Amino acid sequence: MSEAAEIEILDISDEAGLARIPPCADPRFDHRSCDYWEDDVRGSKASRPHWWEKGAAPPPPSRPRPESDNPFAPASRGDGGPNPFSAAAAEPTAAPAFNPFAPDRSGQGSSTRGGPRKLALLGRGEGVFGSYAKILTVDGEAAAYTQFGPLSAYPRAQQIRELYPRLPQSPLPAVITCIATTPDARGSGFGASLVAAVCADLGARGFAAIEAYPDAQLSANEASAADVAFWEGCGFVIAAEDERYPVVRRELD
Repeated sequence: MSEAAEIEILDISDEAGLARIPPCADPRFDHRSCDYWEDDVRGSKASRPHWWEKGAAPPPPSRPRPESDNPFAPASRGDGGPNPFSAAAAEPTAAPAFNPFAPDRSGQGSSTRGGPRKLALLGRGEGVFGSYAKILTVDGEAAAYTQFGPLSAYPRAQQIRELYPRLPQSPLPAVITCIATTPDARGSGFGASLVAAVCADLGARGFAAIEAYPDAQLSANEASAADVAFWEGCGFVIAAEDERYPVVRRELD
């Protein structure tokens, strides 16, 4: 890289920015159609180009897990009578308060915004929280990408985190779900620079800690959350040991 190279870090907030997200090193995956972290039931990192095209049909809504999957659900009474502990038996209550960070399970997010589905996912809660994604460019060309946000915006991150009850429950962290560098730019420190920018940004937004959830069994081109060694180089420490899903955490000043 030339010493005179111009490096910029930009927030992704519109279709032009979405189009600048660099492609995944492995063509089977695509940051622009990935909803793996936002949808813990049907989310995927697979390349689905039509999902980030304007006017594309939204995906079907996620199905709730069957009650049988809940080990804490009351057992069937067997007499066919109503279960007083079931959600259906509860008295109607006021609708829950709108959560601007929660993924849109209705499948209408992209159509209501009139743009690509991924942009709708990145834009939910933006007016309250701020941007959910950044790219790093070198001389105008995107070299790295990252996605982040409040924990409540990413159900799969919450699902993984629940496996480790010893993790600090207060204050809850922000999360970095994705960090990727283009193959030609690897080894140049761009990913670390992008993480540093996100940490500074999230600290300014009031977060006291950040976590990430790498998958230790994936290759570099498959992983959306890098590996433990990368995070340690960015000032994170291992907060929960695990052969598959270690948790890394960094306290912010």
